Parts: sequence; structure tokens; C-alpha cells
Amino acid sequence: MLKDYKKKRNFKQTPEPSTSQQSSCKDPLIFVIQKHSARQQHYDLRLEADGVLKSWAIPKEPSLNPKMKRLAVMVEDHPMDYSKFEGIIPEGQYGAGKVIIWDKGNYFPYNNGEYLFTNRSSAQEVIREGLINGKLSIYLEGEKLKGAWTLIRTKPDDKKWLLIKHRDEKTRR
Repeated sequence: MLKDYKKKRNFKQTPEPSTSQQSSCKDPLIFVIQKHSARQQHYDLRLEADGVLKSWAIPKEPSLNPKMKRLAVMVEDHPMDYSKFEGIIPEGQYGAGKVIIWDKGNYFPYNNGEYLFTNRSSAQEVIREGLINGKLSIYLEGEKLKGAWTLIRTKPDDKKWLLIKHRDEKTRR
């Protein structure tokens, strides 16, 4: 799962993590959003699934307004240790620039009218299905972002998705 991640990096020259520690199977699923000042500043949404961080690059800050759809381009999986990574990726390296943690917390997928807060195994199955089918609804419990969002793939077999805020108690207009 991390083959593409490792192929793009020289770990003798970048401080990015090369390995991945697994979460406990009793812990809630985690997410992190990193602000990445690379060639163009963007935000990287990373969702834990099957022992890696599924990742999307979002050109603009995630919005709390359901009318504001954000492009989210799916990129390579990242190791779980990346959820704690902050630092400067050196010039000449893939993704060169400053990375900071912008938000982090737990997340839960949505399936058939309910959020899977307690069943990690069922939650990961819903995530797998959502990634295959191109629609993944999630509830974030972060420091900045709270509430429900959906990631929708724009075309079959495409890396472009949209991140859309649900109308809920955390919505801003």
C-alpha cells in the first residue's frame, strides 16, 4: 500500500516517516489535515483506513459552508506515522516545503443512516466500499472541523473528488 509513497521519497534526505505503526484495533479511526506550503499551498486530508492514511490534496482550506465544494485530488497512501509529521521537506525532494498539522482528531464513516462510532471493523468495510464506489460520508471530530462531510469522486476511475460539508449543527454560511 505504501509502494508509491516510498518510490517518491529519498528517506536519507527527507524527514518524512518511512515506516508506519498500526493503531490499536480498539482505538477510533483518526484523521489529520496538514497545511502544506509546497509549490502551491494546499491542505492534505488524511483518513486512516486499513493501516494507512488515505490521502487527498485540497487546494483550498476545507469549508464549513455546504455551498462551497472543494476539489480534493486523491494522492498516494501515507504511513500512519505521517499523522504526526510536521517539518520542512527539503528543496529537490517530492513535495518540498513546510508541513504543519492544521487539524486532527477522530472520524467515523456514515452508513445506512448511522455513523459507525464504535465498530472499527464495520467502519473500515464502509470506507473500503466508499472508496470503490466513489462516495464516502464521514463525521469529523477535530480541533477545528466538526460535523459531517462527503467525499464524492467526480468521474469513475478518476483521482478528482469533491469535499462537501453536510448541513448540520456545525454548518457555517
